[in-house]
Amino acid sequence: MGLSSSARIPLFLALSSFRHRPCISITNPCHIHHRFQFSSPGKCKLNLQRSRAKKVTSKVNCNLLKVEDDINDEACELVYGVELSIGEGDDNIQAHLFKAVKNNNETGLLLLSDIFGFEDTATRDFAYRVACNGYNVLLPDLFRGDPWAKNRPKTLFEEWIAKQDPQRIAKDISTSTNWMIEEFLAAGISKKLGLIGFCFGGGKVIEVLARDQGTHFGIGVSFYGTRMDLSVASNIKVPVLFISGDDDPLCPVTVLKDAEKRIGRGSRVEIFQGRGHGFVHRPESPEEDGDAERAFVMMRNWLHDGLVAKNSEIVNPL
Repeated sequence: MGLSSSARIPLFLALSSFRHRPCISITNPCHIHHRFQFSSPGKCKLNLQRSRAKKVTSKVNCNLLKVEDDINDEACELVYGVELSIGEGDDNIQAHLFKAVKNNNETGLLLLSDIFGFEDTATRDFAYRVACNGYNVLLPDLFRGDPWAKNRPKTLFEEWIAKQDPQRIAKDISTSTNWMIEEFLAAGISKKLGLIGFCFGGGKVIEVLARDQGTHFGIGVSFYGTRMDLSVASNIKVPVLFISGDDDPLCPVTVLKDAEKRIGRGSRVEIFQGRGHGFVHRPESPEEDGDAERAFVMMRNWLHDGLVAKNSEIVNPL
């Protein structure tokens, strides 16, 4: 898939020595690097200026995003972002990879976007913040360059969504998953991946984990998932954290409670009072911003306790 070759250098390892080289020396060379900027305490923002010739890094302050209380800002010093083209032929898709540097915990997360796609600023900001906590986050283009646009008439939404072939999207998610598996195996790391999804992607979390049945993914997080297929929820073999608001018509609380019951395995539903759709990655008020921070902490602790700690036990058994 994508970057494979007989003398293949995994991107995970190539990026580890990225600070010493102007570009990544791999079979499929780096395409575009993004410049990241930090704009306010706890907020990791993206400056989408592009550079094809050199790595671009900056120090970020992650004082609100610490996994452990004794980790200071220096532990979250750098995050690298790179655009990728993964898969081959008709399976080829675009993606962004966000990689923590100094505090990398060697754990991969697949992030499934909402309908606005993988290039949406709010989604990439979130992916960057997650990487800031030590993760390697892959954000694929689920819509093959045709995400929903905010300026499109809402009357055209059903026509647009009907063009997004579920089988093609499932295959693209599988391509993304397999790419991550190859990257981590090539780096000598055998671990479970984590799965996160927003809205449209939050609904896909159910389908992906049901198909996977615990083979590659060790945990899931679904933020206000839409169009969830609960008929397959009982096939999920790993715990899922559901986060939503009680004022979200697109993601009824009753549906989430049903999903939690069908999955079991320690799954949990967290409901924020008075919050509507998209409040975690698109907060629109100081109040929503506060709840977004609390939801982020819930997700962070969920991933750390249920994925990072367990992966460590697998790699370093007593």
